[in-house]
Amino acid sequence: MKNINRVIIIGWDGAGTFVQGAHTPHLDRFIQTGAFTLDAQTVVPSISAQCWGALLHGVVPEKHGLTNDLAASASFPEDSEFPSIFRLAREAYPHKKLASFSAWQPINDGIIERSLEVHKVNIAVDGELALAAASYIRDNPDLLLMYIDLDWPDAMGHRHGFNTPEQIYGIEMTDAHTGIILDAIEAAGIWDDSLIIIVTDHGGGGIQPQDHGSDHPLDTTIFWGCIGPGIQTEAALSGITITDTAAVVAHALRLQAPAAWDAKLPIGLFANEKHTAPSAAD
Repeated sequence: MKNINRVIIIGWDGAGTFVQGAHTPHLDRFIQTGAFTLDAQTVVPSISAQCWGALLHGVVPEKHGLTNDLAASASFPEDSEFPSIFRLAREAYPHKKLASFSAWQPINDGIIERSLEVHKVNIAVDGELALAAASYIRDNPDLLLMYIDLDWPDAMGHRHGFNTPEQIYGIEMTDAHTGIILDAIEAAGIWDDSLIIIVTDHGGGGIQPQDHGSDHPLDTTIFWGCIGPGIQTEAALSGITITDTAAVVAHALRLQAPAAWDAKLPIGLFANEKHTAPSAAD
């Protein structure tokens, strides 16, 4: 079994579990050889900054304190007791390549710490972002950690309503953009030693047809999946939350998870919980 030498996270903003009604051939192919659930849970309030903040910092919103407004106007505290997975990766591997490509700029400006020498790219158009991310992957196969945020499902949900034909179209386009990224991972020759996570931050339409943020199941139930060396396709992901993603990343890259984290590693997700650290670590 190969070691995991990098983690790539692809986030679909606002897709909830509405992928069930969409034509998503790239996600379907991913699911066939990975671990996947349509019953994962996000945090409350089910809003982007709170949700992506939980994924990246391993704690619930009451602890990380992020909101959309705050993430858009201030940088995350560098000395927080709730470090992001990027800060943990930088501290463990000072010279490894870290990258974040985001359609929603507050992720790069306000959720991921600014002093970590993370290669950050903000492009509001998902298709252009996917092409840029794919180019980076092909040019930097030695990357350690990469996060990619695609926004169209959320944008279409707010504009036309969640789980509407228009939002389903947005999800299908996001699947196509994800295919560009997955193809780049294969072309770079790093598919077999990468952990790839595809996840959404929240759904929508639970209380308001064109909004989200509540504790309604339509807002809080999400899909979560991963593929990579040692991942058990039949792993019981019952109870997994978006916050737990941080623990999965930390385990895969042999990072020391902070005691203050709420993130928990799903039992049985990895075949061998004592795998070797990424190669050529600095």
